[in-house]
Amino acid sequence: MDGTNSRNSLDGTNSPNNPYESVDTAGNSRAVSVCMLKGGVGKSTIAVNLARQLATHDHDVLLIDLDPNGHASVGLGFDDHYHNTDEGIGEVFFDEADPTSVVYDTGYEFDLLPSSEDLEQVEREIVVGDVFRPSALLKREVVEPLLGDEYDFIVTDSPAYRSRLTDNALVATSNLVLPLAPGNEAMSGLERTIERQIAPLRKHMDVDVLALVPNMLDGRIDQQTQDRQLLERLNSHTSLQDRIPNFARITDWEAVETGDISPAPGIRDRTSITKAYGERKPLLDYDPDCDQLKCFDELAHIVEAGEVVRHG
Repeated sequence: MDGTNSRNSLDGTNSPNNPYESVDTAGNSRAVSVCMLKGGVGKSTIAVNLARQLATHDHDVLLIDLDPNGHASVGLGFDDHYHNTDEGIGEVFFDEADPTSVVYDTGYEFDLLPSSEDLEQVEREIVVGDVFRPSALLKREVVEPLLGDEYDFIVTDSPAYRSRLTDNALVATSNLVLPLAPGNEAMSGLERTIERQIAPLRKHMDVDVLALVPNMLDGRIDQQTQDRQLLERLNSHTSLQDRIPNFARITDWEAVETGDISPAPGIRDRTSITKAYGERKPLLDYDPDCDQLKCFDELAHIVEAGEVVRHG
């Protein structure tokens, strides 16, 4: 991944013929999508725990599960809502239902607009039902009516593939958190997301990458593991530094070599994160002592600020 090209791809440029109006982020309101065109990177985990941490900062928060797999919804105990195809976001998109009619209190200080198992059918109907602006439905019908009035922050969990739903998430939020998991496809997944998803939309609107998040790390980094390779590739690009959270940034590789870096960088794989999903709870409510909560809390601060803020 070329450093110069990645910088241009991440920053983007404004189009003089912008058919979309930017989401109003006056005051402290902001909408953000957690997205990556690659499965298995922990999008839903990040989305749920980011929403939870924003709520702990005394914000009104809505989580929108726009992924047909429904991992975020099921992981919060909304299995019945996921399987209920009679009432959902499709009614908001096409039948002019009030978006709050399909929003529910999670019991964890933030609200949820859950996914449903017929969301792929809703996606197919988007093309037929709103030909003029098929990628602006979520923005127009949900985000614009609710952001700043009902909610301070809206977090969207997006599908792991390019689709009308994914485009709707980006158009509605314009702010992105991009998770990357260790593996041979990590950086190529980032490149695909930039080239196929972000770059096309930047011809029409601003899209800002707030954070690149190394996630699900569980190996040593003082050896040539996949964890280290991911961290090396991210931290070696000067053009990406302002998108790397403090918890994933490495400036002293000598300390890495000697094993003296603490805490270990990136969001680490913890049993309690997996068990929290099984218990249908955010991590904070399952294990308030988990050492990885600090990472999700920093992500919440990044979303609040609209950028990574360096310590000290």
